[in-house]
Amino acid sequence: MMTGFEASRTVVREAIAALKARGLVVTRQGMGGFVAEGAAREPFRIETASLGALGGLVEVMELRLAVEMEAAGLAAERATARTHRALAAALAAIDRAIDRGEAAIEEDMRFHAAIAAATHNAQFQRFLDYLGSFVVPRQAIRLEGGPSGDRLLYMRTFQQEHRAILAAIRAGDAAAARATMREHLTRGQERYRSMMARRPPPT
Repeated sequence: MMTGFEASRTVVREAIAALKARGLVVTRQGMGGFVAEGAAREPFRIETASLGALGGLVEVMELRLAVEMEAAGLAAERATARTHRALAAALAAIDRAIDRGEAAIEEDMRFHAAIAAATHNAQFQRFLDYLGSFVVPRQAIRLEGGPSGDRLLYMRTFQQEHRAILAAIRAGDAAAARATMREHLTRGQERYRSMMARRPPPT
């Protein structure tokens, strides 16, 4: 490979490592690297480069909407006393972060993760784990840099939406849980569009 591509050993090694990370190549000790079975079907992934633009953030929100609406509905149907307590604790953690004047990004992620856990379907949890920081895209657009009054109003508004979601889950109302989650994420898209429109152009 080094001869064919006129590349150094380091470059070839890094290229193989990147292909392994994407599940396209497997290596066998003493034998070398081989194309992975099913390599033509590359695993789903979100390209982080696309998130530098508003369109990429909104696309992630639309994906979340489809998945998390159903998660909220299943949580309403399946949540146990233990998961109800976890949801309440996650909501209270957001309140404390807001009171401290923090962005509550990690706390928000934990609240949505608690809803996924309340489905008792590990695939919802795995998907939310994969999304990671994409779950709260306001981190990517640096909301915390905005005016403090706007930031506090935004955070208290989304927290009221969280309360509505939790109330529907506690009531065991799957339809209401889906509807409140849809409203929460749809409003989030609208707020991101509005905030991005007010951002000064790059210098």
